[in-house]
Amino acid sequence: MMRFCFLLLLFGHFLNPLTAQITCVAQDSTLFENKLNQLKHIQTSSLGDSLVVIGKSFLGTPYVEKTLEVGETETLVVNLRGLDCTTFVENVLAFGLQLKKDENLFLDFAKNLETIRYRNGDMNGYPSRLHYFTDWIRNNESMGLVKDITPALGGEIIQKPINFMGTHRNLYPFLSDNSNYEKILQIESELASEALCILPQNQIEAQEMNIQNGDIIALATSIKGLDVTHTGFAIRVDGRIHLLHASTSGSVTITKEPLVDYLKKIKNNTGIIVARPELLSSQTP
Repeated sequence: MMRFCFLLLLFGHFLNPLTAQITCVAQDSTLFENKLNQLKHIQTSSLGDSLVVIGKSFLGTPYVEKTLEVGETETLVVNLRGLDCTTFVENVLAFGLQLKKDENLFLDFAKNLETIRYRNGDMNGYPSRLHYFTDWIRNNESMGLVKDITPALGGEIIQKPINFMGTHRNLYPFLSDNSNYEKILQIESELASEALCILPQNQIEAQEMNIQNGDIIALATSIKGLDVTHTGFAIRVDGRIHLLHASTSGSVTITKEPLVDYLKKIKNNTGIIVARPELLSSQTP
């Protein structure tokens, strides 16, 4: 049985006292070192191409759901052994930041993950995690890490209440805590004022040439209360856009069929949201 290690970071210039705990296992540090050594010499012509190379380095990594639901309180979980669709995207971007800033330390990687995963880059309990992916995109856009290009692709504005967590409290163990639950309800109330811009499924093929390698693809849904059900990276294969993602069918993989055809098989899919990574954050540790 793997033993979780809790690393208390004593260096205030890395993380403030509220974000001082990391949950990982020793193997994660080893995997980080191996992957960084593998990636630090990659040469590509664009950031998107670099992110695809990083993403492909995870091919075959097992899909594991609820990888962040560890323990009884929120900690910064670093898990490179198993990924869900969101943590796959986050880890790829964190390695992208690591390379961009020419950083070598595991603690730097942890800080990059914190920046991407939590509201305004600061972990402050369970509600500070960006649980809804459209909220994740907006927050990371505000920090210069991504740009939502869905409007530029001809996306359509819709109004939809995003409140799945609040209306399905029993599915989220951390929401048994009344304080967490009330804060999530408050966040959902604030999200009610935010419109969603979605590129409809029947318009994706016409915009396919405007989607680039490394763009983040989020799958919009008609499920009540939810904005997105899945995410991954665009990857061009033989001139067509496919999806590089942590698949619920087993592991990180690339869809055999183009994205357009893949989406047609997904019940409740209404289209996609596209965010282009920029990694322009000027934040310093």
